[in-house]
Amino acid sequence: MKKIRTIIYAAVLSQALAASASGLNQSGEDVIKLNQVGYYPDQEKVVVVEGNGVSSIVVCDSNGKKVLKAKRMSLTTSPISGKKRASFDLSPITKEGEYTVVAGKDKVKMTVSADALNDLAKASIKSFYYQRTAMPLTKEFAGKWSRPSGHIDNKVEIHPSAASEMRPVHTIISSSKGWYDAGDYNKYVVNSAFSMGLMLSMYDLVPDYFKNLEIDIPEKTNTTADLLDENMWNLDWLFTMQDFDGGVYHKLTTPNFESFIMPKDCKQKRYVVQKTTCATLDFAAIMAHCARTYEGNADYSGVSIRAINAARTAYEWAKQHPSVFYRQGEMNGKYEPKVNTGAYDDMNSSDEFFWASVELYLSTGEKAYLDDAVKYAPKAYNSPSWGNVSALGVFAIVNAANLKQEAKPLQEDMKRNLCKYAEEVSAVNLKTTSFYSTYGNSARDFYWGCNSEGCGVQGIGLLFAYKLTDNKDYLMNAMRNVDYMLGRNATGFCYVTGFGGKSPMHPHHRLSSADGIEEPVPGLLVGGPNPGKQDGLDYGTLPADECYLDQEPSYASNEIAINWSATLVALINGVVAMK
Repeated sequence: MKKIRTIIYAAVLSQALAASASGLNQSGEDVIKLNQVGYYPDQEKVVVVEGNGVSSIVVCDSNGKKVLKAKRMSLTTSPISGKKRASFDLSPITKEGEYTVVAGKDKVKMTVSADALNDLAKASIKSFYYQRTAMPLTKEFAGKWSRPSGHIDNKVEIHPSAASEMRPVHTIISSSKGWYDAGDYNKYVVNSAFSMGLMLSMYDLVPDYFKNLEIDIPEKTNTTADLLDENMWNLDWLFTMQDFDGGVYHKLTTPNFESFIMPKDCKQKRYVVQKTTCATLDFAAIMAHCARTYEGNADYSGVSIRAINAARTAYEWAKQHPSVFYRQGEMNGKYEPKVNTGAYDDMNSSDEFFWASVELYLSTGEKAYLDDAVKYAPKAYNSPSWGNVSALGVFAIVNAANLKQEAKPLQEDMKRNLCKYAEEVSAVNLKTTSFYSTYGNSARDFYWGCNSEGCGVQGIGLLFAYKLTDNKDYLMNAMRNVDYMLGRNATGFCYVTGFGGKSPMHPHHRLSSADGIEEPVPGLLVGGPNPGKQDGLDYGTLPADECYLDQEPSYASNEIAINWSATLVALINGVVAMK
């Protein structure tokens, strides 16, 4: 709880540091908004200046020499806040270097580099290493964020809701490895399977890029792509969450969230709870996907066969139990101990059936799975989220090569839906938007996790559509979403820890809070502006796109989560691979 007590001082200090690095004015207001991490030399470089008093800006090189004077490109009024903002195009600057953008009395640094997003791309993947359970993080790989092992999970109890004939209540099982889900210390099948699915979908799209990308994790010396090594840590855990009958436990959890303490200090008993349809189908889908991904892998021999067998039995259990949904309140009315951690409760399994049946068809070629995929196919493309995973099935089928003729009508339908979505997103007149972005132009764009589930996944859909069509508008709009996420937005925050001149210092993240390190674990995407304010904190009367607090208790706007990190991995690495 150390940082809660010092939050006011720390917030003031972080603002002062950000001001010196990112060019805030003396009142602490961000005047010039831009991508704080960096632009590629041939990339569009739009910056936004608050207010309507500036008609031109200048850019100086590292020697103070003026290299560009840019006239105002557009002047807009935000439909969310009513604020006036001017946009300026600095794209003529193509030489690598450090620049200063000057607007009146205000100035900010701008980086142009051929490696602009490389460090961020790697850090997004490395963030999962920091979320690993059941192993010590050594200084060799974790640096100052090293920590002892916690939550070995080799003595996990079967909760009464999860009891079966072969595993009665109080049975002890081993369920080790996996990732901590978010700011808490529990492990959830629904969310971790979705997170893997999102990352592995991008791996399938640009495999050569990932095969050549080295991440500083313990497995980096083997022959497997490091992204696949990291995902294997969670896959090993997922195997342990399947019961003998094929059903899959919804989550591994303590009855209540732990305090803001380190993993080694946690003492609550841990349980696996109720088998559910959605968890079982998400499990089936990612197992079937991994059966293809790890086929013939010398470092993980036998995983492919084990995974497809697990996927088959899980899918059959789900077919026999199509509507067993997780209702935590009802469960707590029947069983002890009561469980009050994240629910991931989803009352519709049609999208999970679609994702799982597509993956099983692609891995087995069996028509029965294709028939189910056609039955459950979405009528329109829906951006991916843990609560609607149909897009993962779309990504799998549209990217599949050498399909049998029987599957091509489904593939073409899903391609049309995805491209229709990309076209609708790209139809926005950018010169009428506040931040020259297809995202963030309505109060409806801001809610719990919007940085990922709004901005990020929109960009991912555009990248998949770009690979299908070679329409560069889709790629450019995905890159504009990156610019928005990294600082060209209403708050002026680069929303990834450890990057940019003004980034979150106090995420709702137990590891970052309790480790005694001032800086948070790097490479984590925070949730973002959320007018829902479910944490009950005082946000004041901020407009929707500014409703964000860089405070540890602000779980509604400042928590981290592996599904949001997976979005960052897919979006940033996809852009780096396709730029």
